[in-house]
Amino acid sequence: MTTLNYPFFEAAVRALKAGDAVSVNGIVRTGRDRFHKHFADGGKLPCDFRDGALFHCGPVVVKNPDGTWRVVAGGPTTSVRENPYEPAFIEQTGVRLIIGKGGMDDRTLDACAKCGAVYLQAVGGAAAVTAHAIKRVRNVYFLDEFGAAEACWEFEVQDFRCVVAMDSHGTSLFARVEAESRRRFQQLLKA
Repeated sequence: MTTLNYPFFEAAVRALKAGDAVSVNGIVRTGRDRFHKHFADGGKLPCDFRDGALFHCGPVVVKNPDGTWRVVAGGPTTSVRENPYEPAFIEQTGVRLIIGKGGMDDRTLDACAKCGAVYLQAVGGAAAVTAHAIKRVRNVYFLDEFGAAEACWEFEVQDFRCVVAMDSHGTSLFARVEAESRRRFQQLLKA
């Protein structure tokens, strides 16, 4: 298990290989469809993502009586929807960690290799468990404009566990699985 502490510097990210298990600590910000579209349309970002983490997540967040926020469910959302936007986001912001579920395309893989970023696979279907790694909501941006699920939430996480699915060396676990599945399928056809 490799521990990654915010800020996530390029050297530490480039040392990761596809398949590595990681524990993420520090600041992680969420961004889904409306956030990415806002960025693609030239909208101003609310904070600096350099050496940071972007989590594809639409959390369930409740307000405590004291006015602070609490995350009750914080699982990843399907990342493939962000394929049209992610390469430019990586290249223009200097973000190092993209966290989500499911695969992303070769353009995102290429941007990770070029810029020193990785795509991390978080566990899907365990949003309540993932919420336990979110220790505090530090801030929220675009809440009124985008709504709670699409807002940009700024979390402080501790021991948020993921697997490196796409590394900065051009290796994708999804491509490996596809190639191996294709090979085994061809073997079955010949049998």
